[in-house]
Amino acid sequence: MNDMTDSAAARQTAFEANKLSKRLHRQVGQAIGDFNMIEDGDKVMVCVSGGKDSYALLDILMGLQQRAPIKFELVAVNLDQKQPGFPEHVLPEYLAKVGVPFHIENQDTYSIVKRLVPEGQTMCSLCSRLRRGILYRVASELGATKIALGHHRDDIIVTLLMNMFFGGRMKGMPPKLVSDDGRHVVIRPLAYVAETDLERWAAHRQFPI
Repeated sequence: MNDMTDSAAARQTAFEANKLSKRLHRQVGQAIGDFNMIEDGDKVMVCVSGGKDSYALLDILMGLQQRAPIKFELVAVNLDQKQPGFPEHVLPEYLAKVGVPFHIENQDTYSIVKRLVPEGQTMCSLCSRLRRGILYRVASELGATKIALGHHRDDIIVTLLMNMFFGGRMKGMPPKLVSDDGRHVVIRPLAYVAETDLERWAAHRQFPI
């Protein structure tokens, strides 16, 4: 009886995982199509932080790359900001294992932010600006035509609400954004994806988070 129960549970788990996979790939594919995020011949720089969202983004884009009617390249990029305790070996080992081209950019932005931001104040704004500038530079050096970030549907909604309630303005996080100088295009292929689905996908795929 236990064997039959275990077998039924395994089939149910596989069914749920397959259903989740189809939903994630469909939602990402729809976002890419709706906003013309990826075009034939693009080289997409996927920013991978080591969290569930960016792991899932890379994983799903690799899946779509195999079945898409257009040809595009992927290169994974991690910005190692030299934060204390960050396990720097984990990402390179994973990226080499899945066989995607990758680049690790080492920049000690952590020390810069700690030096410039007074103790007790939030470091997010300065850290974000430094990170964005570095990623734009790396994209140019790698010849990337698109920069893919792992922000999901919940991130976009929260950003809109925070700007409304704390900034007094209707400003969101666009699924596709052209940089001020027009040289870079930032895309968010997870724009239609719920965070809970990404959590489930990360557990299913056993990403080394």
